Amino acid sequence: MKTLSNWEIYDTRNEVPKGRMTMKKKYIPALVVCVLIIIVAVVGGATHVISKYIPTKKQMDLNEYYGQIAPGEAALILGTEKLEQRGLLAGGQEYLPLDVVNTYLNQRYYWDEEGQQILYATPSEVTSMPASQEAGSEVWQKDGTIYLSVSYISQYTDMDVFVYENPGRIAIQYQFSDVNTVTAKKDTYVRYRGGIKSEVLSKIEKGSTMILMEELEDWDQVATQDGYIGYVQKKAVSDPEKITADRKFAREEYNYITMDKPVNLVWHQVTSVEANAGLPEAIANMTGVNVISPTWFSIIDNSGNISSIATEDYVSLAHERGLQVWGLVDNFSENISTTQVLSHTGSRQNLVQQLIDSALAAGIDGINVDFEYLEEEVGIHFLQFLRELSVECHKNHLVLSVDNPVPEDFTSHYDRAEQGRVVDYVIIMGYDEHYVGSEEAGSVASLPWVEKGIQDTLAEVPAERVINAVPFYTRLWKTLAGTLSSEAIGMGQVQEVISKYNVETYWDKTTSQNYGTFEKEGASFQMWIEDAQSIAEKVKLVPKYKLAGVAAWKLGFEDSGIWQAISENLQ
Repeated sequence: MKTLSNWEIYDTRNEVPKGRMTMKKKYIPALVVCVLIIIVAVVGGATHVISKYIPTKKQMDLNEYYGQIAPGEAALILGTEKLEQRGLLAGGQEYLPLDVVNTYLNQRYYWDEEGQQILYATPSEVTSMPASQEAGSEVWQKDGTIYLSVSYISQYTDMDVFVYENPGRIAIQYQFSDVNTVTAKKDTYVRYRGGIKSEVLSKIEKGSTMILMEELEDWDQVATQDGYIGYVQKKAVSDPEKITADRKFAREEYNYITMDKPVNLVWHQVTSVEANAGLPEAIANMTGVNVISPTWFSIIDNSGNISSIATEDYVSLAHERGLQVWGLVDNFSENISTTQVLSHTGSRQNLVQQLIDSALAAGIDGINVDFEYLEEEVGIHFLQFLRELSVECHKNHLVLSVDNPVPEDFTSHYDRAEQGRVVDYVIIMGYDEHYVGSEEAGSVASLPWVEKGIQDTLAEVPAERVINAVPFYTRLWKTLAGTLSSEAIGMGQVQEVISKYNVETYWDKTTSQNYGTFEKEGASFQMWIEDAQSIAEKVKLVPKYKLAGVAAWKLGFEDSGIWQAISENLQ
């Protein structure tokens, strides 16, 4: 038996058992792996968190942004809008489609299909530019589409044009007044969408100015000068600032022929040359009126010829009474198509010339255009007619006025804003709120309806050249066995009806008119009456809105007190 020394005993006692040492060796690698996994997870998580807040610098594919652009084409960016239509780059010129030019930049470029040319009316003349089938010209007719060169557009249009390559694009800035802008406070990026992970459209240098389109919480939607529309961080740009650029473009301005006092006009329905002789009697008791508009001219065929029943004697008498004479031209003949007359340059310009010749022959002071029930398709041709007529009227010192229905969505093609730029007076026919054929009885011109018509017109036309027209007639509504009908009667006839049928009337505050109703032979009758009291309320709107004046339809329908009511409230 072996005897162990003390050292051996000590060593033996401190020796780890063999099985326990084996287990410890197994745990160490596992522990290391766990620690490494934790470290990797922490690093990965930190990297994810950090990367979440690092803005991407990835550039967006511009072919994706603008869409595929064919050779010779260019993307179009006008102001704050990226268009689907394409421009053309050819013959050393940049070209825009005519419809783009008319919609965004300048609506006065008029395509004359008949003459295969573009007509452009300035305040003093009508210019023309022939179309070519080849690139390099000012007007290029390509595959049935009309294109205008940027150089030609720039002759009459205030705009800045920037042309870029890769991809080809034409960026145009054309709004320079009261534009909301922001300025980069440091170098930054415009991104496709709001968010630092959105792809980059363009790098913006400190001090660059951008058009502000919309403010969001942390981002601003902007348009850059070089044709990008995207988002920039709000903290990277200045507060919004409204600016008006100092422009050197010299636009020819219209000089309007207007009266130095409120216009007080009355239309005089004249149906024959002989009827002109009735003027002395018609105006015998008339006071305060300074313009009379006889219904003298009518379009009689699709070639633009007119009939005229004007006489110099009528004009002489009117002038003796201190009245200007604005001869009215209408399109009421059933034998004509207003669209055909105005859409053909030959017939349209013939109409203009005949009107000018007739006006000068009679010695009148102006022309009043009363074209009614214009279809939407004739809108652009009607405006061109007014432009061309305006040039000739102003050459001959003739006042040009145009009659319009009260603004409604379905009459937007009358384009009162463009009318207001080229004619001297825009007249609102503030009546026919309810008319023959209406589904229900009602006022011809209730005060709230008239006032809204004025407000809507003033959104497009300067007040100092807006005339509001009032009715001298009332509709007598008749309901019999469920059938509604009506007839227009003058102020004198209204009083006869009231007297004959002992009609009780009361002031209707809603319409600002006297209202009466009565029964006769099983039929019910209603009247919203136009009289001195109701007309006075309408005329008060002229000084309220600082309008140019008042007009009235028609001479002969009035009663003796109406002239004083107008004069007293017109001032």
